[in-house]
Amino acid sequence: MTQKEIAALRIVKRLKDRGYAGLYAGGYVRDMVLSCPEKGDIDIATSATPRQIAELFDNVIPVGEHFGVMIVVADAIPFEVATFRTDVGVGDGRRPSAVAFADDAEADAQRRDFTINGMFYDPLTDTIIDHVDGQKDCKLGIVRAIGDPGLRFTEDYLRLVRAVRFAARFGFSIETRTWDALRERAAGISAVSAERIFQETDKIIAGPHPDKALVLLHESGLLSILFPELERCAGVAQPAEFHPEGDVFSHIVKALSLLDKPSQRAAWGVLLHDIGKPGTMVLADRIRFSNHDVTGARMAEHLLRRLKAPSALIEDVYEIIVNHMNFMNVQKMRLSTLKKFLARPTLADELTLHRVDCMASHGDISNFYFIRKKQVELSALEIKPKALIGGRDLIELGMTPGPGFGTILDEAYDLQLEEKLTSRDEAMSWVKGKYGSCGVPEKPPEM
Repeated sequence: MTQKEIAALRIVKRLKDRGYAGLYAGGYVRDMVLSCPEKGDIDIATSATPRQIAELFDNVIPVGEHFGVMIVVADAIPFEVATFRTDVGVGDGRRPSAVAFADDAEADAQRRDFTINGMFYDPLTDTIIDHVDGQKDCKLGIVRAIGDPGLRFTEDYLRLVRAVRFAARFGFSIETRTWDALRERAAGISAVSAERIFQETDKIIAGPHPDKALVLLHESGLLSILFPELERCAGVAQPAEFHPEGDVFSHIVKALSLLDKPSQRAAWGVLLHDIGKPGTMVLADRIRFSNHDVTGARMAEHLLRRLKAPSALIEDVYEIIVNHMNFMNVQKMRLSTLKKFLARPTLADELTLHRVDCMASHGDISNFYFIRKKQVELSALEIKPKALIGGRDLIELGMTPGPGFGTILDEAYDLQLEEKLTSRDEAMSWVKGKYGSCGVPEKPPEM
């Protein structure tokens, strides 16, 4: 038993010792039933009211007292402890009109989203409490809304995307009535805040089977609302000799299918790397997508800002996409250029994109293996060594600081990366030979 489970068990025991119900709820129970190696957070449902919860425990944070939700901190671990409740009215598509506390777990289960998330677990008796046939749907591999699917989605339109996420994560199908209601109400996703959309889609993209999720988003009509840039990729033809897999959308789906526990920024990079193609397509000797990398990077930046994604992620995804076509040139690069290429902080994620990009199309990953070989051959110090000289050295030579310093130092550093300058003395001699003491070129030194 983990420290988290021990702490949660103590919370449940204290609730029961004081005469209240205490059960694990939601995702943790689902993951336990499905024997998932990694389980979600332990959320606790109880018959105790928020005020009673606050009286029972020493460290309580009232994060959502109006909705019956309190945070109880045990062993420095925060647990969401929520009073059994029923949701009253549809509200604005983001939250119910009101909340009423319920007497038992069965009433609480009926207001939850999907049967697989509506089960409870009593850790003191090791018993599953299932009022919605969640165990049955886990065995059948089905995502099914609890009660009326249309009402469940209208209560919170984010559930439209959550249905897709669960289907993709577990390889489940979406039950027919639930799927029909999802498609009918797809437009409602516009009512959900950008922050919540990002959080949910972020889990999809970096989670299991993002390819299946992308197809479901497309078929449901959600993609055209959430990511119209991706929707426009469907039906955009590509040259068959390089892309036997089909159109741009098919390529993205296939690339996503080849990911294996990617980083967040690599996952978003793969998802968005070709969104610049529809707008840059030209028919010349064959289908071409001129500068789709630059166009796509700008579009990805705009899309992620629209979703209010973290700035660091936006910047990294931009770099990953804008550089993804440069891999075709790595075996022809000068040593200095190659070392700079290898030194970039997003290289590992760019390699992930490059590998799946090639495997999802022509299948040639020779440049991937070339880079991996060079990474082994060159140490970190060789790839990005400390510069042999700097601005103070140029001043020492009698030069006046100015814009030209950058050009001189960049040239010297390139020669250093090419291993044509190997010491400070050599670098200083080179500067004197080419630029003299005034920063004006004299004659190129013999190298």
